[in-house]
Amino acid sequence: MATAETSPNSIAAQDVHLGGVLMVGPLKPSLAATLTERYNALDLPMGDGRSNFLREHAESVTAVVTSGRTGVDATLMTALPRLGAIVHFGVGYDTTDVALAEERGIGVSNTPDVLTDCVADTAVGLLIDTLRGFSAADRYVRAGRWPVDGNFPLTRKVSGTRVGIVGLGRIGSAIATRLEGFGCSISYHNRHEVPGSAYTYVDSVVKLAAGVDVLVVAAAGGRGTEKLVDRAALEALGPDGYLINVARGTVVDEEALVELLTERRLAGAGLDVFTDEPHTPEALLALDTVVLLPHVGSGTVETRAAMEALTLRNLDDFLTSGTLTTPVVQPKVLAR
Repeated sequence: MATAETSPNSIAAQDVHLGGVLMVGPLKPSLAATLTERYNALDLPMGDGRSNFLREHAESVTAVVTSGRTGVDATLMTALPRLGAIVHFGVGYDTTDVALAEERGIGVSNTPDVLTDCVADTAVGLLIDTLRGFSAADRYVRAGRWPVDGNFPLTRKVSGTRVGIVGLGRIGSAIATRLEGFGCSISYHNRHEVPGSAYTYVDSVVKLAAGVDVLVVAAAGGRGTEKLVDRAALEALGPDGYLINVARGTVVDEEALVELLTERRLAGAGLDVFTDEPHTPEALLALDTVVLLPHVGSGTVETRAAMEALTLRNLDDFLTSGTLTTPVVQPKVLAR
């Protein structure tokens, strides 16, 4: 176990509770309010005021609370010399430089499990909507086209489709379980084959895409999975294939995806995530073959409350004992 002297960012646990809490990026309002009221947390300003703020407060900060959409990059991490933990509201942490955090003895946590069900539900909902065209059919009715243009065009059956899942972790497995109820055949690609899995393992994303009707992306974001679903995979999915993405926009080659969708070389896509959020490729807005959601995979009252509670539990554990409840990387601090 590292001591306070072995890392420039390690802090003895008995001193941790004396440190300050810093909020980085937008957070759920109730979480931000609790952090402000209960922990006297500071809010890192954006833009020109950041440098002055850090000069005044950087030495007092021992814990950061952020989200997967914002994170803590190398520049900010280096500017906080006593930082001991980065606590994420959300399962994703690809916006944080985890490798540097581990090198500097800084703990990193996220909120796994509590959002698995809602994200899996979202994936299945997107799959059904995209194949059956329900959102497009709703727009058809609202535009008054039914009595004028007749019946809505036929769409694609969901039950019995061949589904490939990229990333058979907690969320990917929950998606697979739900789709079994639709009689779908399930195959998957992972970094490694999952021992004991009932689903068919495929050793490349391209091979997986070539053998399915629907490709569901549930892999973690980050440098290791950037454009994991590349142009070759999308082309292998083909003009009758559909893509569903509830992971991170960066996992898919978005430029290739937009091109293939606009050229009708993919049948459709259901997307909850994008490369440059909140911006969405303009070319997709006019396509009835695409369902677009504003990153709401975990966006239910129950799940966000559970995420908030787990975020605060991680923070409390760090401030009192120097450990994290659901660590990606445990902080290197002395046990209490």
